[in-house]
Amino acid sequence: MLNPKLRGIVYATVAAALVTGCGADDIASPGTGGNITINNPAAPPPPPPPPPPTTVVAAGACPSIADPQGLTNAGTISGPTGTYRICQLPNLIKVSSSLPKLAGVLYSMNGRVNVGCDGGFTAPTSGAPYTSTTIGCTTPLTADTNVTLSIDPGVILYGATGQSWLAVNRGNKLSAIGTASLPIIFTSQDNVAGFNTDSSQGQWGGVVLLGRGITTDCNYGTVAGNTCERDTEGSADKAIFGGTSNSYNAGRLSYVQIRYSGFVLGAGKELQSLTTESIGTGTVIDHLQSHNSSDDGVEFFGGAINMKYYVATGADDDSLDIDTGAEANIQFALLIQRAGKGDALMEFDSNGAETDTPRSKMQIVNFTGLQSQSSPDNESNDLAATLFRGNSDTTLVNGIIATPNNECVRMNGSGTTPATLVARSVALQCNATKFLGSGSYTAAQVATNFGTGANNNNDAFTTSFSSLFINGANETAVVGTNPTTFSSFFTATTYIGAVKDASDTWYAGWTCNSSTATLGTSLTGLCTSLPTY
Repeated sequence: MLNPKLRGIVYATVAAALVTGCGADDIASPGTGGNITINNPAAPPPPPPPPPPTTVVAAGACPSIADPQGLTNAGTISGPTGTYRICQLPNLIKVSSSLPKLAGVLYSMNGRVNVGCDGGFTAPTSGAPYTSTTIGCTTPLTADTNVTLSIDPGVILYGATGQSWLAVNRGNKLSAIGTASLPIIFTSQDNVAGFNTDSSQGQWGGVVLLGRGITTDCNYGTVAGNTCERDTEGSADKAIFGGTSNSYNAGRLSYVQIRYSGFVLGAGKELQSLTTESIGTGTVIDHLQSHNSSDDGVEFFGGAINMKYYVATGADDDSLDIDTGAEANIQFALLIQRAGKGDALMEFDSNGAETDTPRSKMQIVNFTGLQSQSSPDNESNDLAATLFRGNSDTTLVNGIIATPNNECVRMNGSGTTPATLVARSVALQCNATKFLGSGSYTAAQVATNFGTGANNNNDAFTTSFSSLFINGANETAVVGTNPTTFSSFFTATTYIGAVKDASDTWYAGWTCNSSTATLGTSLTGLCTSLPTY
């Protein structure tokens, strides 16, 4: 059924078109005296072209899925790209199911959508019943349910309300595998309706993957006893994560966009585009774009994460955040903030649990971070491009940080073993201060940690990018460091930055464009619109 707001827009558009089509006839007046000459008037200008035809027609019905609850036919929704059949997911997906790509079909989430019941701290064995407290999961089960939600390339899903989010509970998986020409898009209802601008954000929750990896800052159990579990921050209904397996497999996300996310779950607690919670290295994440999240682009709580080809555009807080003992390897990352918006490009810490182990650990290689926001920000009087604190351990390799208005690196030291930093082939373009220290760290110590002039590092760099972020002559002149010496997950490279040169186009096509960043020829068009492939 057409939303009243959308119905009004449609009626107003039709009325405007009718008025435009009407006009008075042109009449030439006769002269006086002598012969009367009738001057044929010039042909009237052609009428304005009609509005382009809608390119999408709503499907007649929703497809069937394996879950016997099925999809709810919630009517239709119209926007600039056409009219769509709304196929609403159940709030609890109980049986492994696939969402096919069908012309004229959008899939909606109305509130929290759970993929399977929470499988608990460890996978139950057959004949060992357990009961989960997750929404709708009160019946004792006898084995790990292993519900998988599979999403076909090109599918678009949206949050029908601000409170909508997708929770993939422990013991279950999300298989969202798009392609370079048919990425999967998670977005908001306003995006579908055509109401969004380049400043829109926070219109629905996001995607949350919950796993059985190791975490700290326990809500249940203890770190020392290897029984630590946490709740998803701010969630009114329990969404629990934690366990002992940092190889946990929560599924796969490939060629995926997550737009306009960041719903506030509680005071100061928001979801990100993608929130991972104790997932493990068995989970595959690559080719992910976060666009205009009202909180972080992505945030990793606990567990162990490997990710390649990450684009963050327009995050209103940090583009990349890790917490509560997460251990992450990331390669090929573009972190681009909106003009006048955003906090740090990167924030790595342990959420105040300074003595807990494992320590939060980030290794990020071949990255380019662009920050235009100026101090002060919402969290401190000094806004640095990167913030390392809470006894975290950070390794930066083959990176570029460009923040002409701010400091580049801020470190906070506390405890007997404070935050650490290793940098190799990293170029910084900062303000005159460059480094900030707090706690047990002075600015001079932070500069020493960075290693100015050592290991091919340069804290007095001048960028020479083309097309915003593509390496130019100055970037090419920096000798890169082989990142495979830090992890076998990394691909060997000899250059700094996320994008080697104009022929390196891993970021293009599957992403969407905005005033924040034009990411090349886009098959999906502007982020404010929907693709019609």
